[in-house]
Formats: sequence, structure tokens, C-alpha cells
Amino acid sequence: MNKRIAWLLLLSLLAAVAVPAGAATAYSGEVALGAGSYSTVLPPGAVNVQSQIYKTGNVTGAMPTNDWWSNLAWDTYSEAQYPHPLAMKNGSGGIRIYYPGNRITANSSCVCGWINDIHDFTVGHSAVASFPDAKVDGFSDWFVKAQYKSGASEMNVSYGHGSPYVYFTYAGGSPKISFYDTPTIWSGSASTPVLGITVAGAHYGLFGASGTTWSGIGDKTLTNSGTSYFSVAALPDNSAATLSKFAQYAYSHVTGTTASYSYNASASEVTTTYAFTTQAKQGTQTGTLFALYPHQWKNSSTALTSYAYNSVRGQMKVGEGSSFQTKMKYYGVLPSLPDKGSYNRQQLQQYVDQAEAETYTGDGDTYWIGKRLGKLASLAPIADQVGDTTAANKFRSEIKTILQSWFKSSDSAGNLKSSQVFYYNNTWGTVIGYPASYGSNNELNDHHFHYGYFIKAAAEIARVDKAWATQWGPMVNLLIRDIASSSRSDSMFPYLRNFDPYAGHSWAAGHARFGDGNNNESSSEGMNAWAGMILWGQATGDTTARDTGIYLYTTEMNAINEYWFDVNNQNRPAGFTRSTASMVWGGKTVGDGTWWTGNPEEVHGINWLPFTGASLYLTQYPDYTTRNYNALVSENGGTSFDAWEDLIYMYRAISNPGEAKSFWTSRGGALSAEAGNSKAFAYHWIYNLDAIGNQDRTVTANTPAYAVFNKNGVKTYTAYNLTNSAITVTFSDGKTMSVPANGSATEGAGGSNPTPTPTPTPTPTATPTATPTPTATPTPTPPAGQTYTHADFTATVTKSGSSESIAFTPSTAAAYVDVHYLVNGANQQNVRMIKSGSTWTHTIQGLTSGQSIELWFTYEKSGPQYDSPHYTYTH
Repeated sequence: MNKRIAWLLLLSLLAAVAVPAGAATAYSGEVALGAGSYSTVLPPGAVNVQSQIYKTGNVTGAMPTNDWWSNLAWDTYSEAQYPHPLAMKNGSGGIRIYYPGNRITANSSCVCGWINDIHDFTVGHSAVASFPDAKVDGFSDWFVKAQYKSGASEMNVSYGHGSPYVYFTYAGGSPKISFYDTPTIWSGSASTPVLGITVAGAHYGLFGASGTTWSGIGDKTLTNSGTSYFSVAALPDNSAATLSKFAQYAYSHVTGTTASYSYNASASEVTTTYAFTTQAKQGTQTGTLFALYPHQWKNSSTALTSYAYNSVRGQMKVGEGSSFQTKMKYYGVLPSLPDKGSYNRQQLQQYVDQAEAETYTGDGDTYWIGKRLGKLASLAPIADQVGDTTAANKFRSEIKTILQSWFKSSDSAGNLKSSQVFYYNNTWGTVIGYPASYGSNNELNDHHFHYGYFIKAAAEIARVDKAWATQWGPMVNLLIRDIASSSRSDSMFPYLRNFDPYAGHSWAAGHARFGDGNNNESSSEGMNAWAGMILWGQATGDTTARDTGIYLYTTEMNAINEYWFDVNNQNRPAGFTRSTASMVWGGKTVGDGTWWTGNPEEVHGINWLPFTGASLYLTQYPDYTTRNYNALVSENGGTSFDAWEDLIYMYRAISNPGEAKSFWTSRGGALSAEAGNSKAFAYHWIYNLDAIGNQDRTVTANTPAYAVFNKNGVKTYTAYNLTNSAITVTFSDGKTMSVPANGSATEGAGGSNPTPTPTPTPTPTATPTATPTPTATPTPTPPAGQTYTHADFTATVTKSGSSESIAFTPSTAAAYVDVHYLVNGANQQNVRMIKSGSTWTHTIQGLTSGQSIELWFTYEKSGPQYDSPHYTYTH
């Protein structure tokens, strides 16, 4: 053979050996990551996200989504936004500002604090009546900056969570404030830069630059003579002292916000520092006034003022300065519950056998295949515990097969796949899995819910097969970066996409295009994602992923206990009688429905599933669990459940394991487990809690994968070691325990030597369309000008030129009345009516003859809130 040819053949063979098969790109647009790959080309037939982002040239890189302000980036202006304590909405004439405050109402299933559609006022530009759009001009951890521009005229607005202030800068004109009703001015005059005003019961300070004056005093439009900067602040009251205090910080504009966190393993504690960067527009004042949510002020030693605001999340207490800090205990997560249950091991083996014999026939999108992964990841450790190596291997083998298929974007022929593929969208900076579901593609919804299952399942494999984790780990890390990149300088993804550092919890909608702002339904699915990050990071030595997961998990746990469960019954008005929030919105809290049903089992269960070894936070408040379970039984009309029986019995085991076992004995054989759960895991959970009790919040440990259980004062200590070296775990009560490499240990009431456990799963959480208020079925009504009678009220509509005067007289004195109306079926308006004697009034202006108006009322009656029938007429 020719030596040259032989040498070339040898080089070719060496190259083939040196480059792993998975590392070679097969089609243009495939990007190799470890043994896997993703695509930068949209898969055939796939629906993409919109290409338009409303941003200025000052915003570069990956675009944040799933935030409280995201609709500003998705729409020409924006939908309603809720950076509590304020609410606002960007429109053609400027930004409308509203403080819900004492106008927040509640009925049995809604804490309602959505923005009013005419109050309190709109801040615009003296030289521009209508701007073509409002764009994102900058952002930080919980603040956003919107730019309004028309030719040389410009208005920039900065606002954010916890800030009572809204900051403005101007070019080519001055601040113009437009009111629906003439405001009451109780401090200042035309010749003073600062005004104290009251409008529709809310108090504000208007802070013009030094030396500026006002025109329009006594009218519905106020214009400040300043041409550079301006600020507005919602005030807790209308005293001169309060106005003076807020004026002190009014010219110290917030220009940046940062939440930095650290995990102290020795103390098992997460410390978060919330810092404000400010710029003095006049004078030398630094810092600002800021309002803390309940999950913050309850975990902070920062000195606070006596001021407070009301919000749909509860009381927000005010601090001052440039920063504040919170400290929260981390109580650990487990790959699996220990093998200490009071169960019949033969029965547990039978349940494992049943799961082993199953063939998956469900949907194959990222959500439902994710639930399948979660189910398998929870089964494998139980199979280990009963000594069924064959079943354990089968469960893990299926996990690997699914993940590896999804983690490779080309088929065996090297072509781009159309299914089971991840695509990177460079416009927004996000990874989208196809098949997608519930708007995870075109709206970028729910990525933390979907991908959390992938990450958690991958963590179970990494626990026992670190070689696999090395090969395929880069694709797992890609998903982690999509939902929770820990780097603000990540060139591909936004910082902590799905998590709101100030609100303390996740948001589900990528776009937030709702009148009630963004929303998050299944808080427990978010926790599943963060637990997956913790376990994956610990198993692979990625302390950044682990510590970020611990920060997210610990912070969201506190937010869940305050805003979804309200475990201490402190944050919601008395009128809200539900024991749980099924969904949290920016502008309201809802307790009677999910996106797909009002069935009580699912309304409650959506914030439990998936039950996993990381779900023990649900067991920390058994008194609340009793209250919540009793409410479920009441709403359901008894204990005959037609959905998610397994999850309900698992939840019941937290506060009454004896009853849960009785339910299981009578129903376990006949029931069908929830799609992401299994009978084996449900049985294992119930009987473990029966034997060793609930998670003990008084004891922590210096390792991430641990739990301390307490049953009637007797403790059981469990820890997992996901590393290759033996460790000694030290608990805060002085207990120490040796844990072998890649093993686990249990001591105390249970004895020793357990195993690990991953995750079951939930039901769909999508992001359909919501309207700010509950609606009833429209009923035909008499023409305008007539009186509408009802047992609870008398309402009249009187036409006068281009106006309709509406009067509502309740039979029983009402604390408030809201009128809702649509003109020609568009742009629903929601307005708090003005009380005059015993009658509430409002006038609709600017109507033209022939316009159709649909009208209804929301009113308080002896505590509860009611909605009237709908009335329609022609102007």
C-alpha cells in the first residue's frame, strides 16, 4: 500500500476515535454539547415565539421573560403590571398609576386588587398627546425602565417592586398629570414644587424639581414646569410629616437593584441582600424608601419605619436606606424518603411490579413526558429499597432513553429532528422543547415546570451513574440556564428567568399579557425544579447550580407558606374564606379554580404535586394541613374523591397518617394514581410519615441532602451523600452521623441505612386568557334610561348627550361598589364608584350614538362580595 495513503487512513481513524460521535455536528445549525446537541434552526412544522421585542438599543443580550413587567417587552405598550404596592399600565398617553391599598376587596375565593381603569391618574408628556409605543429601555433585578419617544420629545419611567416611587426624566417637554376627577390638593400650591394630593381615596406626593411651579391647580390636568426630572410616590397617609419624609428621598432616583444570595452550609441558612443603587437628581440624598413583603420582613432584622402599605400579598412594611437583608433556614431535600415505613414490604414489591409492567402511552410533549420522567425517578429508589435490581435498572434505563433522545437534535441520518428536540431561539435567548405544550413555545410559558422534571430525573441518574452525567450533563446544564441562569452576564440566557427575586416566587407566563398581571399556579412544580438543581449540582460537583437551587427553593418555600397557604392566617382579608390559593396573580389571589377545572381535588392538589423527597416542606405545618384538608372535604361534599385520590391520601398522612392508611387500605387497590405518581410511591410516602413523622423545622444540618423527621418528639435523622468520599454530617442539635460515599444513612427512631427518592408529577398548568373580574352570563336588559331592580340593589342609567350617568343604590349599605363595562365589546373598564349619600355613582363619557354597552356591578354586602347580572343597552 502507498505509504502516503496508509498514513492518511491512519489519521482518519485516529480522528474518528478522538472525536466522540455526539460531538460531531450533522446539519447546519446543530450545536454539540457533550454527547448531546441542540438546534439553532427551528424544527420542521414547529411554532416559534414572536420575533418582535419592544426594546430600545440600550437593551442587548437575552431578554428577560416570565417577569411582572414582561408585557412591556411583548406589547406596543403594556398590559397591567403589579410592582406592589403600586399597579400601573403603559398606554399611548403615558403611564397610569394606581395604588390599590384600601380599595382591595375580597370575596370567598378572590383577594381582588386589580388596577382601576380610570384612576388614579396618568403621567404623560406636555408636548405629546399620544406616543407610538413604550419600550423596555433597561432593567435590573426588580426594576424596569420604560421609554416613551416621539421625535425629540421623550419620557423615561423607572419603577419596580417594593417602591412607592415612580421616577421620570423628560426631554422636549414637562410632566403632565391627567386625572379622571379633580384631585384634592392638601399640601402645596401652584408656586411650590411639591404637592400632596388625594384622588379616589389614595394619597400621593408629586415631586417637581426645585424651583418649578404648577399649572392647572383646581382642574383635572396638572402640569409641572420642570423639563428634566420628576417623581411620584404613593403615601401611606396624608399627613404633612409623611409628605416631608417621602420628599426627603423623592430626588434620590433608583437606578439599579440587585438581590445577592449566599448559602452557609454550617448554619444551613440562605442570606439574601437586596441593594438599591440611587442617583441624586438634586441635593445629596442617597438611598430610598422601600416596602418589604411579608416573606421578607418576617425574616429580616433590618430596622423598619412605622409606615406600611396594603397589598394583595398582605401588609408591606417600609424601610429606608440603600439595602436590607433576609435570613432563611434551609431544611434540606432528599433524593428519596428513607426505607423506614410501616408498610408491608410484599405489598410494596407488588406495587413496584405493577409499575414495572406499565408501558407509557401518554402525550409526548415536554410537560407530559416530564411527568413520566418524574414518575420513573421516584420509582427507581423504591425498587432499590426492596432489592428489586431488575425493576430499578428498567426505570433508570427508560429515563436515560428518554433524556438521550431529547438531548440529541439530529436523527441517525444526521438530519434535524422534528420531535424530541430542543431549539435555541437567539432573539429572546431561550431553549424551547418540541413538541411544546401550554404555550411553552409561542408564549414561553411554564419552562420551569416542564424542564424541572428533566433536571430532577437527570439528578437521579447522576446519583448512581456519574459517567452518564459527565456525557450528557452539558444538556442538563443548558436547561438549568434556561430557567434559572445564575449569571447576569450569561450571553445566552436572562438571569433567573422564571424566578422573581423580590416577590420571592416563580412566574409562569412568559408574556404576562393579562389584566391581572402575571400568574403562577403550581408552586410545587417550581419547587420540584429547584430541588432538581440542588440534587444535580450536589451529584455533579456543580456548587453554583446547587447553591442557586438552595436559594430558589428556600425563598420560594417561604413565599408559598405566606401567599399560597398563608399558614399563619395573617396575609389575607377575612372575606377570603378559602384555605389555599390555587393561583397567585399580580393583581389578585384566587382560591377556587385552576386553568382547567374548579374540581376541589385538583384546586388543592395542584400545589402539592409532584410529591417527592423534596416535598417535605408541605409537612412543616400540620395544623394548617388539617385545616386545608378539612376545607377540601367540605368543598368536595365528603371523602368520596373522583380525582387524585392518591395525592389526597398522601397529603392526609401529614396530619393524620392513621386515617390516610385506612383510606389506602379501602381504596388503594381500586384507585388510579395521578399521571405523575405511582401507587408504589404513594404507599411508600404514607407509611413512612406514619412511622417517622413530619419534617422538623427546629433542626438543620451542614449538608444539602438531608431531613430530620419528628414523630411525637422522637427524631429520625436522614442524610444522603452524593459525592465520592465519605462525609460526617453534623446536625444543629449536636447529632453527628457518618454517611458513606454515594450512599445514605438514617439514625434515630428508624435505625440506619435508607435510600434515595425523586419525583412524581402534576397536571397541566397553562397560561390562557384571564379577565380582571369574575363574569356572569349576560342577560338581556331594558334600554338605557330605565331602572334595573334586583333584590340587593336598584340601578339606573341616564343618558345625557355623550355621557351615561350610572347610579347604584344598594338595599343594604355597601362598603364599596365597582362598575364594569365594555363599549362595543372591547376594552373592559373596572371602576370604583363614588359614594354620594346611600347611592354610588359613575359617569361614562365620550360615547357616540349607537354604541353598545355591556354593564355589571361588583358590590359588598355584609362582608361577602357579589356580582350582579350583566345588562346591555344601546347609547
